[in-house]
Amino acid sequence: MGAWRVYAAVVAGGFRRYATYRAATAAGVFTNTVFGLILVYTYLALWDERPSLGGYDQAQAVTFVWVGQALLAALALGGGGVEGELTERIRSGDIAIDLYRPVDFQLWWLAADLGRCLFQLAGRGVVPFAFGALFFPAHLPSDAGTWAAFLVAVVLGTLVSYGIRFLVALSAFWLLDGTGVQQTAWIAGFFCSGMLLPLNVFPGALGEVVRLLPWSALLQAPADVLLGEADPWGTFAFQAGWAVALAAAGRLVWSAATRRVVVQGG
Repeated sequence: MGAWRVYAAVVAGGFRRYATYRAATAAGVFTNTVFGLILVYTYLALWDERPSLGGYDQAQAVTFVWVGQALLAALALGGGGVEGELTERIRSGDIAIDLYRPVDFQLWWLAADLGRCLFQLAGRGVVPFAFGALFFPAHLPSDAGTWAAFLVAVVLGTLVSYGIRFLVALSAFWLLDGTGVQQTAWIAGFFCSGMLLPLNVFPGALGEVVRLLPWSALLQAPADVLLGEADPWGTFAFQAGWAVALAAAGRLVWSAATRRVVVQGG
């Protein structure tokens, strides 16, 4: 039980840490809302021409936009959190300090990232979503069960997001400068999660492939659960499968990395 209390404290610490950046949070809310408005009006024009595009009606498409804005920072769809911090610690050599902690390295950073996620969801996600639901036609479920399933899908999406970013960060053990990998992951995250356009709009084989990739578990999967377009249990299984696979890959890569700690710059 002692170790779990440590992880709980790390989660709380991560939440408090991001809560101190009030100006940045306010700017983030404004940015998410403006970006959401741009996407909404683009989607409205697109769905006026194709009313059932991707199997969504216009209200579902609008809701998809605001779900994306709510999860953008929380699930770090554009990178951030553990990805940047851990990469910098590897580059600077501070990672050696982490090796002395009497806790599991992977779980420690997961706990820190969960704290960040909780704050970003509450601090940057709720307001844009509420704004969109109030001022635009939205498709929102009336039953608590769908909302609960949506929250479960968000939690599982958070684990998948962490698994991806943990692996991206660990690449710095071999590359020393992980900027290129981070930027590639950022592009993949935006394109393959549905952030720019729902994945069910993608044609043919491309649509089938991107929906099988782990990034689809971050936005497309939770959004489809909320919109009633996916079986919750099948979605949970898909997300959990990727979360376990990425966690196992992260464990293997971390084990290999600790055998060759490289300190850049002395």
